[in-house]
Amino acid sequence: MTLSSALGSAPGTLYVVATPIGNLDDISARALRVLREVALIAAEDTRHSTRLLQHFGIETPLAACHEHNERDQGGRFLARLQAGEDVALISDAGTPLISDPGFHLVRQARAAGIPVVPVPGACAVVAALSVAGLPSDRFIFEGFLPAKAVARRGRLEQIKEEPRTLIFYEAPHRLLESLEEMRAVFGGARPAVLARELTKTFETIKGASLDQLCEWVAADSNQQRGECVVLVGGWQVPEGEGALSAEALRVLDLLLGEMPVKRAAALAAEITGVRKNLLYQAALERQSDS
Repeated sequence: MTLSSALGSAPGTLYVVATPIGNLDDISARALRVLREVALIAAEDTRHSTRLLQHFGIETPLAACHEHNERDQGGRFLARLQAGEDVALISDAGTPLISDPGFHLVRQARAAGIPVVPVPGACAVVAALSVAGLPSDRFIFEGFLPAKAVARRGRLEQIKEEPRTLIFYEAPHRLLESLEEMRAVFGGARPAVLARELTKTFETIKGASLDQLCEWVAADSNQQRGECVVLVGGWQVPEGEGALSAEALRVLDLLLGEMPVKRAAALAAEITGVRKNLLYQAALERQSDS
């Protein structure tokens, strides 16, 4: 408890602390200091986090904050914070809230006027992107795809013409099935990367076409184990379709003056016969230029 909180003049701080995704040497000195100094650590799995804290000799008390109790237990942590105590939020590995619990607690804390401070560090999404060799200036993180085949296929269909690099998490027992669905929807020639067990002993980073990646994973069951990040190159305009005609742009500009971007692009596609995705990207560029 800080001096100001002891005097009743300020709430505590909620620290969102990144922890290693495998290699314990990746934890930062700042993260260790915060975990030692806070009054309480809200952890996704207290059993898992106990081993982490024991490794570094940290004796701060732990309390569970996972997807099944986060909404109900948020008030418990808020009460401690409002009483002036500092709390750290951690997940099992990596940066909290990135496909992990914590969103509700962070939102509740911010709504209550409690300072929320990031303590950055390891994140599997960024680690995988940094070594994938795919465009990294623009990307989207899709998290875990739906477990059921129909919903998964539907989600992939929605993003098959997304031009940014696509990043997914996937459970090892669904990895091959998901890769095969990606191949069916995106096309087997689309470049992709499997980043598996990052920073751990059996770290594997394999880049290939979706055709080749499916065959490689199917032939080696060891590649269907551990934590998996799948990155897929964004959709590219087929050769010969890159330039929009002056007429298509004229129609698009007229519609943009009357309706939102998405609707304008869809209607312009119906009028001109040009791909909706191309018109949508053109509309975004024209808006940013203006």
